[in-house]
Amino acid sequence: MNAARIPLVAGNWKMHHGGASAIELAAELTRRAARIDGVEIVLAPPFTALAAVAMTCAEMAEMEHTTPLRVAAQNVHAEDKGAFTGEISPPMLLEAGCTWVIVGHSERRQLFGETDAMVAQKAKAALAHRLHPIVCIGETLAEREAGRALEVVLGQLAAVTDVLVAGKGAVVVAYEPVWAIGTGKTATPADAQEIHGAIRKALAERDPVLAGKTRILYGGSVKPDNTAELLGQPDIDGALVGGASLDAASFEAILRAARQLLDRPARTE
Repeated sequence: MNAARIPLVAGNWKMHHGGASAIELAAELTRRAARIDGVEIVLAPPFTALAAVAMTCAEMAEMEHTTPLRVAAQNVHAEDKGAFTGEISPPMLLEAGCTWVIVGHSERRQLFGETDAMVAQKAKAALAHRLHPIVCIGETLAEREAGRALEVVLGQLAAVTDVLVAGKGAVVVAYEPVWAIGTGKTATPADAQEIHGAIRKALAERDPVLAGKTRILYGGSVKPDNTAELLGQPDIDGALVGGASLDAASFEAILRAARQLLDRPARTE
């Protein structure tokens, strides 16, 4: 990893902790994160807990004399308003205290039929409202076994490259192999680096400066015992964490592993 790219660790709570328990977890994570500097931390609770978590993070940070943890939504609609029952717009996320939003997560693609075009529209809308998108891309097991992993991932990247260019480094890419999400399986560090390196190379062909600025996260059964090796790869700039982000101790261990990498000379390219 380039020393200029600040490590980013985002916790995706998925459909867990939508009320009082979200406040408790956010408060505990803020207390633990206060002892860790140099890592940007983002929490992505369900929609019902966004405002409460954002307020809790701000209040706890003031008490702990530290920077508030940032809050992300797990999804967003591309339109600002309208007759879209059940959807949430970028302005609504801003009002709830969000500064980040996850778009194109594999579960949205696989379970809800989101296309590359839809993901690009959402990322563009988020960026227009100064929300930082975390754009997820990744291949299924069948695609990997067919030798199409790079083709699929780079195709998904191509759909959002214009948004990345417009964002000038404000957009984060998360590589999440679908076959490793919630399965306990993890891409080997070498496998992950191969894809991350290809992503950065593709960005460099469009804009070398952008490629150097863009943070690329790994997501897929990230745990305390594999974080250091994964984040030790030159093109992996952080992690999108699922299940382990629901446990304060596990998430803290991941943050500490990310923090330790800052001190390694090998982090410069």
